[in-house]
Amino acid sequence: MKRIILITTMLVSSWVLGQDAYTKGMSKAFELWGSQKPVEAANLFERIATAEPDNWLPFYYVSQINTFAAFAEKDKEKHSQLLEKAQQYVDLANAISPKNADILVQQAMVHTAWIASDGATYGMTLSGKVAALYKEASILDPENPRVILSKAEWDMGSAKYFGKDTSPYCKDVERSLELFTNFKPATPFHPSWGKERAEEVLQNCKS
Repeated sequence: MKRIILITTMLVSSWVLGQDAYTKGMSKAFELWGSQKPVEAANLFERIATAEPDNWLPFYYVSQINTFAAFAEKDKEKHSQLLEKAQQYVDLANAISPKNADILVQQAMVHTAWIASDGATYGMTLSGKVAALYKEASILDPENPRVILSKAEWDMGSAKYFGKDTSPYCKDVERSLELFTNFKPATPFHPSWGKERAEEVLQNCKS
């Protein structure tokens, strides 16, 4: 009996320590990201992903950081490398947590970064995929404010590209802000971004 209790105690202690290491690691990665050190943050998220192969969150954030960097990268080779890594990690996140609306939004963002870099090359092949991803995400999680906001921004961009009025989509941005008001992530590390961006987009709608 004592041996069973000892083994159980050791297992529980290992689990608690593991959770503590995960919490500390994720907190540090977000701290680095918030301190304008995205490369260091992505590297730490990668290490956490290696240690937490069944947890989609660190994979998601590696993909997100690389995608954000790609939007600002002018060098074509570096841009491609960033998005190839972003795709690798969003694929891994999706394998862990399929039918996840936030992961679908992240996949749409990877495609959008390719389109933004070269619309003539990637617009025809990826625009339909982006629209389909947002449609699926909207069905899976219709109350997710990031889904509504991201879809609205995509629709606005498409309308602008074709010379159409973007104002009809402002109501969707307003709807996302309403949802952000009461939104609570499942854990402190689950995606919660978007409110400030929604406020910025809505301000542009009114200007």
